Amino acid sequence: MTDDNPIRATIRRLRWPLRLTGWGLLAERITHAFWPVWTILFAVIAAMGFGLHDPAPIELVWAVGGLAALGVGVGLWRGGRRFRWPRDEEALDRLDVSLPGRPLTALADSPAIGAADPAAGAVWRAHQARMAARAASARAVPPDLRLAHRDPLALRYVALTALVLAFLFGAPARVTEVTELTTRSADTASASGPSWEGWVQPPAYTGKPTIYLNDLERPRLDVPEGSRVSIRLYGRTDTLSVDESVSGTDDAERGSDDDATEFAFDVERSGGVSVQGPGARSWEITAIPDDPPSISTAGPIERESGGRMRLPWRALDDYGVTAAEAEVTLDLDAVERRHGLSAEPQDRDALRVNLPLPSGDRTEIEEVLIEDLSQHPWAGMPVRVQLSAEDAPGQVGESREREATLPGRRFFDPVADAVIEMRRDLLWTTENAPRVARMMRAVTNRAGEDEVFDNERAYLMMRTALRELEGATGDDGLARDDRDDIADDLWDIAILLEEGDLADARERLSRAQERLEEAMRSGAEDDEISELMDELREAMNDYMRQLAEQGGEDGAERAEGEGAEISGDQLAEMLDEIEELMREGRMAEAEELMRMLAEMMENMQVAEGDGQGDGAGGAMEELGEALRDQQQLSDDTFRENQDGAPGDGAEPGGGEDSLADRQRTLRDELGRQRNRELPGEGTPEGDATRESLERAEREMDGAEEALRDGDPGRALDRQAEALDALRDGMRSMDEAMRDADRDAEEGQALGEEGQRDPLGRDTGRLGRLETDDPMLDRDGGGDMRSRELRDEIRRRSGEQDRPEIELDYLRRLLDRF
Repeated sequence: MTDDNPIRATIRRLRWPLRLTGWGLLAERITHAFWPVWTILFAVIAAMGFGLHDPAPIELVWAVGGLAALGVGVGLWRGGRRFRWPRDEEALDRLDVSLPGRPLTALADSPAIGAADPAAGAVWRAHQARMAARAASARAVPPDLRLAHRDPLALRYVALTALVLAFLFGAPARVTEVTELTTRSADTASASGPSWEGWVQPPAYTGKPTIYLNDLERPRLDVPEGSRVSIRLYGRTDTLSVDESVSGTDDAERGSDDDATEFAFDVERSGGVSVQGPGARSWEITAIPDDPPSISTAGPIERESGGRMRLPWRALDDYGVTAAEAEVTLDLDAVERRHGLSAEPQDRDALRVNLPLPSGDRTEIEEVLIEDLSQHPWAGMPVRVQLSAEDAPGQVGESREREATLPGRRFFDPVADAVIEMRRDLLWTTENAPRVARMMRAVTNRAGEDEVFDNERAYLMMRTALRELEGATGDDGLARDDRDDIADDLWDIAILLEEGDLADARERLSRAQERLEEAMRSGAEDDEISELMDELREAMNDYMRQLAEQGGEDGAERAEGEGAEISGDQLAEMLDEIEELMREGRMAEAEELMRMLAEMMENMQVAEGDGQGDGAGGAMEELGEALRDQQQLSDDTFRENQDGAPGDGAEPGGGEDSLADRQRTLRDELGRQRNRELPGEGTPEGDATRESLERAEREMDGAEEALRDGDPGRALDRQAEALDALRDGMRSMDEAMRDADRDAEEGQALGEEGQRDPLGRDTGRLGRLETDDPMLDRDGGGDMRSRELRDEIRRRSGEQDRPEIELDYLRRLLDRF
């Protein structure tokens, strides 16, 4: 049996959407009517959860409570007037409005006319069927809980946020104390009785938590020294008092009147703390002392590669070290007072170096200080080293003084070592300035004849430093700022003399050999031997690689074949043997093996230089001779300036063989070289060579003019510029010659490639028409590929940093093919 009323059937099917819509309508009306009530309740609960009522006067608490109660009452009254319980018809109407065409209303309608007409009845039934289908898709309508138009200040959200924070970070249980407020008043304070609260807060650096004394059951308490004790009294303070014997004073720090309610003092010693009166409590407090940190060296002070100081150390502290440093002082009694050190040294502050501290836990530290102090005036001298550590309270612990030699860089070049000694004497005291100037003059006086300086740039820097030192030394002596600047220049000169120009692999190799030979003679230590041997190995590998790369096939053969007469494996074995002999103290045998190695490398250098063209090589040789002559003339000018200053009768510009005439002769000779065809003519390198020679001519002309004017100082400056220009010209000429050699090799390769018959075979050698080579394809791709493979194998075999097993395999391939 079917239900003839479609609206009833539809309502039965929409039972749950209608029910949910009605509940939402109820929530909407409650929210709109009573939101001020729960906003006030949330705010009051949050305030009590944070304990805001405890420090407030009871009168203020009652006043705020009364206003809150009044607000809740008004809110309930106004909300009750506005609130209406939602009826089923209202829920049905809200659901109907949410659907297009209001199908529920359509289902409840009946036709006004034409009810007896079958056709009209059919149309009406079809319409109701569509409305029923549309109503069947109805869903519950959500309530409108928006209150922005009623609460534009969003007070409801403020109260809700405060309530959540009170539950997260406050004490929600304190809300129950609202019942106690009925007994708190000025007139009934004695009835409720006095109370107190107390805390002990250890220093922050200890990381220990705060102790709440009210919850502490045990009568004994161990706390760190410096902990802060705070006690707060409530109610009638005349019945409560605080006694303590831990702060070192007679009484606790009280307020400005006798009715103090708060007490605070620091625990400086062991003793007792008590609250006297109703609810009295007492505690025996033991002060845990904060011991000062301890620090010491954890091994010998050693010298690392490059002259860096290595200082291992350890430190301990109960709560952690906050800072540590090493103090280095000169051990004057242990200094050998000779030569420049015989004078009294000028006062110099102790050297302080911060020690590295780890991140995280610092109660127990073991670290190593690595510091380069090579440029310090005390480097290489006896010193006393003392370590100190500091903790958070400012306590300092110190280690015992340790005697040591302050590590620094060692210089094996004799001239570089002499320059460092001059620098040391100058930094020892400015009274040594005249002595240092005499030593510098003596070293540079016959530098050109005795070949004291193997680096021209270092020689010119030395002369400049000498002029600056003599110019800065006046009647009042040498100023300390000038002294430090000159000391920096001397350090740069020593480094340049020691390391040389490392841009060229051959010069670097020669420098490494010289330093190792000097270390043999001076009795170097094991770590220095290892450092120098590593330097020699690296320079050897670079030189072998340069031969292979620059010489192509010929260079590779010289590096690995008959010209060198030694393989990479043999070189490595020889270097290992030299190092082993030096470690065993067999210096004579090590020097003999080193001499043999030097001879082999010299043979390789001679082989590398063979085969250069006479024209280009001659131009390079003449330019090098001009450079040497200009250097000699510059040395003679400097000596002339030292032997007789202008104004004492000497006339540098006079005489047939005067310096000015020699400068003019050099300029004319350079002009003759410049006017002829130079290597790389028309190329950028060739143009750079010509420009450098023109600049050198101009500087020589200026030097000649200065000499004739009797101004040797200006002449020396112009001569130095001429030397720089000549060096630039030699570098540009060398690049032009290398480019020309590469172009010639490529042209020769192309010429050989073109000497094939139409079948792809060589046309023969020495006029022969036949060839022993196999027939190839017309483009000669097989032969070209073979040559490319051989070149690649030779290139890789010259890279000494490849694994030894790979190098051995490449050599076998070259021997076979």
